[in-house]
Formats: sequence, structure tokens, C-alpha cells
Amino acid sequence: MARKGHRPSQAPASRPRFYGRHAVLAALANPERNVRKIWGTREALGALDLPPVIPITYADVADLARLVPGDAPHQGLVAEVDPLEEIWLGDLLQQGADDKRPLVVLDQVTDPHNVGAVLRSAAAFDALGIVTQDRHAPPESGSLARSASGTLETVPWVRVVNLARALEEIAEAGFWRIGLTGHAKGTLAEVMGDARIALVLGAEGEGMRQNTEAHCDQLARLPISPKVESLNVSNAAAVALYAIAARG
Repeated sequence: MARKGHRPSQAPASRPRFYGRHAVLAALANPERNVRKIWGTREALGALDLPPVIPITYADVADLARLVPGDAPHQGLVAEVDPLEEIWLGDLLQQGADDKRPLVVLDQVTDPHNVGAVLRSAAAFDALGIVTQDRHAPPESGSLARSASGTLETVPWVRVVNLARALEEIAEAGFWRIGLTGHAKGTLAEVMGDARIALVLGAEGEGMRQNTEAHCDQLARLPISPKVESLNVSNAAAVALYAIAARG
């Protein structure tokens, strides 16, 4: 069992509310997730086999809409949950010591939809996990969980205080740290070789910070058409993870 740190106790107001079938069902299926309560329509709740210890409230569609951000597609289900316990970077690196699964490192990517989409791609291409900063990354939320389409519950997410130090620890664990940036000379295919890869991506627009680039072993770009200036960070992550998975 991986060693985990504990979050401070959360006040009820700080508990995220997940909505939509994928996010709610994945939370229920995760033994590490504490689901506090569920609201739903009779039709949606009737299709679930819920543990009797979880309080449920029957609600109509209009009532559910008031529990989530404006126009959020709740699909008849809303759940209040506790955030997951934190995972230590060293434990994650130790878990992946005997395989070549890639690691994804995000530098100040703050949009929950982007982080959720990266989690989904990380799950699709069997990444070891994702690493973000603690203060410059979104908290768990309904919008992030919906964008992740259930993978928030299955992909390890490590939050670190200092990304540069984390990249040093990642290098010590045997990863080749490749930073994706449009100004790199070589493409990802040209520079990745056959090493274990930590893929480092910066926020859309600003890109990686200079200190983050300095802690990469190699910079690389994706061979996109000059008609497009750049890809959204989640799209770039998906393309890069596919390229790593397909290298043979």
C-alpha cells in the first residue's frame, strides 16, 4: 500500500460536488473515495445499487440544477464527496520502478477542464500518473471530474510544493524529462529515444516557466502545421502520450 499524506479536515462547504453519471459512478466505485451524500432523480437513483450508509435525496431536475454551476449537465445525479488523500511523489515513482509508463508533469496548468482532459488521456495511454503544483493547479471539482470522465478516480495525481525539486526527484528515479515547447529544435519523435519519459507541459499561452525548462533534460516540439500556432495543452498531452505509447 502506498504511503499517503493526509489533507487537513475539510469543512462541508469545501467538499466538491460531482455531477453526471461518469463522475458519480466512478466516485462510488473508488474505495479510496468517501461519498458523503447523493441527490438524484428517481429514475437515475433507481438504476443504482447504492450502499445504505450513503444519504440520498430525491430531487427533480430543477432542484439538481441549483446544486451545480449554471447549465452543468448533471444527468440526474449529484454527489458531495471528500477530496482524495494526497499521494507522495516518492511512492508513485516507486510503484512505477519496474515499468516504462510515462509520467505527466503540468507546470501551472490551472484550467480544470484541461487538467481533467489530461487525466483522461493519461488513463487512455496508461501513464503512471500526473504531477502538478499544489498552489497553481485546480482543486478537485465537478467540472474537473466531468472533464476527466471518471479517470480522476483511477489516475494517481501528485501535488507538490516545488516543481523544480520534484523534477529533480523524477530524474533520480530514472526518467528522461522532456519539455514540450514550440521553440524546440527537435520533434518529440526525434528526441525521446527508449528511456522512461516524464512529459512536461506548461500552461496554454505562457508555456513552461524558464526554471521548469531548465529542469528538463531535453526540449521537444510536436510537428504541427504552421497554419496553427499551438495546440491546447490537453490536446498536446494526448498526442504526445500516443507518440510515446506507439514508439514500440
